[in-house]
Amino acid sequence: MHFASDNWAGAHPKIAESLVKNAGGFVPAYGSSALDKAVEQTFCEIFEREVAVFFVGTGTAANSLALASFARPGGMTFTHREAHLIGDEAGAPEFISAGARLRPVDGPTGRMDLNNLRSALEPVTPGNVFIGQAMGVSITQATEIGTLYELADIAAISALCREHDLPLHMDGARFANALVSLGCSPADMTWRQGVDIVSFGGTKNGCWCAEALVFMDPARAEGFPFLRKRVAQHFSKSRFIAAQFEAYFGEGLWLELAAHANAMSARLAGHIRASKQLRLAWEPRANEVFPVMPKETAAKLREAGAVFHNWRAPHFEGRVAAEGESLARMVTSFATTPDEVDRFGALIA
Repeated sequence: MHFASDNWAGAHPKIAESLVKNAGGFVPAYGSSALDKAVEQTFCEIFEREVAVFFVGTGTAANSLALASFARPGGMTFTHREAHLIGDEAGAPEFISAGARLRPVDGPTGRMDLNNLRSALEPVTPGNVFIGQAMGVSITQATEIGTLYELADIAAISALCREHDLPLHMDGARFANALVSLGCSPADMTWRQGVDIVSFGGTKNGCWCAEALVFMDPARAEGFPFLRKRVAQHFSKSRFIAAQFEAYFGEGLWLELAAHANAMSARLAGHIRASKQLRLAWEPRANEVFPVMPKETAAKLREAGAVFHNWRAPHFEGRVAAEGESLARMVTSFATTPDEVDRFGALIA
């Protein structure tokens, strides 16, 4: 019963097969192979416009390089207080963007509140040499607590960005999970709502190691190849990232895998709702579930073979767990089976 993280799951067989298929022979390096170019064209088709695509190896690299691409002296990027950029990147975004800062913005259930963002931007724009200058805004889709920005929410944040001439970045580590939950197209969730740059994640959804930065306007990426090279993310054998994406997009596999992970999350949430021992801290929208349970129950579940993490309560949620209780995070993946979800359900019934 593995619910620790979708990062713990391996690679989907079709993606592993694609790596093997492309392992032999000689092809041009550094992103210039026919396979690299074909996958870049696939990204354009998926987003329904010409985009600039750059493969990188990790989500940390994608997010940090996104911020570096629009960095300004004394700059700061505004993002939710619990965003991965702030809580889980160990200072990489600040380091790679030459000392630019991250400014936390509060909001309920993992999402920036528009009025809070407006209030945070007001004293910074136009720039004050003593304070610094705003350089961008970043949202996470799906959020760190498994919730989603609705399309209207993204559009409203984008409109505020336009008022201040700021780019909008989307951390899409779980992009596909958010997409299938909202039932929209990649174009609808991004540039049609005003998103400028996407950190497009495949690793959490069945890939071995495949991330990409997608610029909705290629003109924004004019100097980006130099940034990527400077931080050692210009892979010589980039065909192996391209090979993963080739299988990932083939026959809609990426959406199929995300839909399965989300379905397993919904199934898990159903068992938790029916339990007298556990309760949901909030309703899941993607593939992460956050139950509250007595600490002794958590210990017994682990003894029975359930694998999951304790989790800190979000800053804006107030007190989620009472004395003697703990908040947990449980993540489903393409590899989660109905059987293991139901076995966990039997334990808490």
